[in-house]
Amino acid sequence: MSRIHSGRKGRAGSHKPYPMTRPEWVTASAEEVIGQAVQLAKGGRSAAQVGLQLRDGLGVPSARLVTGKRLAAVLAEAGIRPEIPDDLQALLKRVVHLQHHLEGHPNDLANRRGLTLMESRIRRLARYYRQHKRIPESWRYSAAGAALQVE
Repeated sequence: MSRIHSGRKGRAGSHKPYPMTRPEWVTASAEEVIGQAVQLAKGGRSAAQVGLQLRDGLGVPSARLVTGKRLAAVLAEAGIRPEIPDDLQALLKRVVHLQHHLEGHPNDLANRRGLTLMESRIRRLARYYRQHKRIPESWRYSAAGAALQVE
């Protein structure tokens, strides 16, 4: 499969180095993991940050191995779903950082092109999420709106 903006085929993605079975040394039960995940998410953390905290703090290598579901699905069942999905939020954060860089370096044409490609990726992802009812139908990308959304 080819990459979006490179014109080349690219390399295959990486895989997790451990088997997809629950390790014996994990002592936490599914209820404990779900309770801890919900508590962390209510504190304002994203699903990725919750997964890191569970890994580093509770010693759970993968919440999916313990609970049988992805962490985002566990949080959605608990009624905790971010207004904007995490991957779209991360792209918006990168765009705001790049816009700030281009204010100070207006002749950086390579990064200006990168900004254009990133904005294109945001529009494609937003179209997907609008079709699947994950974001409001009226949500549109704008440079000024991205800065407000991130802050």
